[in-house]
Amino acid sequence: MSRRPLIVQKYGGTSVGSAELIRRVAARVARLRATGCEVVVVVSAMGDHTDRLVDLAHEVSPHPAPREMDVLLSTGEQVSVALLAMALQHLGVPARSVLGFQVPVRTSALHGKARIEGVDEACLRAILAGGGVPVVAGFQGVNAANELTTLGRGGSDTTAVAVAVALGADECQILTDVDGVYTTDPRMVPTARRLPRLTYEEMLELAGQGARVLHLRAVEFAAKYGMRLRVALSFEDSEGTLISAEDRTVETPLVAGIAFNRDEAAITVTGLPDLPGAALAVLQPVSEANIEVDMIVLNSPRGGQVDLAFTVHREESAAALVCVLAGIAQFPGAAAYADTSVAKLAVVGVGMRSHAGVATRLFAALAQEGINVRLVATSEIKVSVLVAEADLERGVRALHAAYGLAAN
Repeated sequence: MSRRPLIVQKYGGTSVGSAELIRRVAARVARLRATGCEVVVVVSAMGDHTDRLVDLAHEVSPHPAPREMDVLLSTGEQVSVALLAMALQHLGVPARSVLGFQVPVRTSALHGKARIEGVDEACLRAILAGGGVPVVAGFQGVNAANELTTLGRGGSDTTAVAVAVALGADECQILTDVDGVYTTDPRMVPTARRLPRLTYEEMLELAGQGARVLHLRAVEFAAKYGMRLRVALSFEDSEGTLISAEDRTVETPLVAGIAFNRDEAAITVTGLPDLPGAALAVLQPVSEANIEVDMIVLNSPRGGQVDLAFTVHREESAAALVCVLAGIAQFPGAAAYADTSVAKLAVVGVGMRSHAGVATRLFAALAQEGINVRLVATSEIKVSVLVAEADLERGVRALHAAYGLAAN
């Protein structure tokens, strides 16, 4: 007897933002199950519920403890999984809500930014074996000290992929209010087109450079274990965008898409001595504060000194600057400042491996628009640049046109 297909579906906050929407999700899950598939559902908190909890926390304390924030924020998914399980049961589907600690989803110890270390799938398999649908709380888990943890940005996407990997699912579907991944944000460029397929590498670069359809950690997890990902609409049948391993039998386009990110700040350090360990003194305190660093540029020495610039998330720029100032205190004459009026632009595509002139076309398009480039970073399938935030939208449109990405 052949195994029934197993699909993990994840529904985000906008898809479960009201009782009516939860009933619609339940109806879709019931239809999929009726086709003969086994289904596991992962859900986020309803609508803007998490934001409201964050605001509430700051009303009672300007600096709420990370542990207590995790206890508070994890309640959002507890509401949505219970309601969805009720809606499924009303339709005759035997469903059971499962919180992160009940699975359990095992995580690292860091509150607010925990990483998934493993999923003990026995509980979920037992529900499936009984003909039921597990409704799993995304965004949360439990650490080795038996403390509730949350996973940070995009945590429910990561939960869904981790559950799919643990269960050996056929596909993990991220269902949302967009029908796939586009060549760029169609709200900014109306001629942007949906991409039917992307490689893990392309999606990793797009997510890492600011595309918000999928979270970076979720794509990393999928790529590591070869889990097929599909981004599609929550309430309409559509092919969406499939993210999987590279198909070498298909000719890949030069550029798959243009990503951008406004959540950027540049930290510039001037007057560093041209000595081994100087850059380490700047970056190590930032790393120890668990602040992610992206683009890094170290200029050529002049007069025995060098300048160093790097980017961080804008919301972490003040904390990063404090770390840097502490690190350079040992160097007389060194100074540092933060610029929060910048944004990042990137062109991404596996076809760039076998084509020359990609960067030249980027610089030409931006120069024609009078846009100055402040920092540059490259990989085998990506070129990203830092520009003034005021120039971002013009830059996105210029690059989208320059690489011929518009829908026909």
